[in-house]
Amino acid sequence: MSGTTDPTDPAPTAERRKTARVRWVAGGAVALALLFAGAAAVASARDDGSAPGAAGAPAPDSADAGFARDMAVHHQQAVEMSFIVRDRTEDEDVRRLAYDIANTQANQRGMLLGWLDLWGLPKVAGGDRPPMAWMGDGEGDGGHEHGGHQPDRGSDGVLMAGMASRAELERLARLDGKQAEVFYLQLMTDHHKGGVAMAEACASRCTVPVEQRLARGMVEGQQSELGLMRDMLTERKARPRS
Repeated sequence: MSGTTDPTDPAPTAERRKTARVRWVAGGAVALALLFAGAAAVASARDDGSAPGAAGAPAPDSADAGFARDMAVHHQQAVEMSFIVRDRTEDEDVRRLAYDIANTQANQRGMLLGWLDLWGLPKVAGGDRPPMAWMGDGEGDGGHEHGGHQPDRGSDGVLMAGMASRAELERLARLDGKQAEVFYLQLMTDHHKGGVAMAEACASRCTVPVEQRLARGMVEGQQSELGLMRDMLTERKARPRS
């Protein structure tokens, strides 16, 4: 009968199993990325002479340490947003972009945290030192005033340039289809703009060569994705928020 579901029909169960496999594979890929990134971080930092106790190991309040801590937090939210939208749309282009961002930024986050471990530095800044303080006063390096649309820093969970608020994450999790796609692309555009500003600051302020190289790669990769997301918003008759 039309409108009813046959309990013996294997299709719903098969579809649920397929969805579960996709989620497991995606989650497993990110976990493996973190594992291998940590190992790569140790090897690359040793090659650059920045192991604990070496002359090249950065100070706890250095730009190198600050960037590693702050970008690890920044990247974690990008991964979270990407997993949210993956379950809110069936659009293959958006899902592919979200997977690429989640995989890339989870990998990079693993490297950043691996360097902090290697340097013997805490993953959270001590005292009253705020996030992004290592960038200075915002002049010259794309500092605090950059990063696209965002609420006041510190309000509703916003910590750094470009990061979404808790309310925005909750809204993304409630949307479906095209609305979810557009809002994700807008949030991630803001997120990338903030990330590019931070990476540019590290490229000019950090002293550990391997970290500078990673920062420059982040700038190139995220600027390329900004162009892609702008085009995807245009296709959906929308535009970035800033």
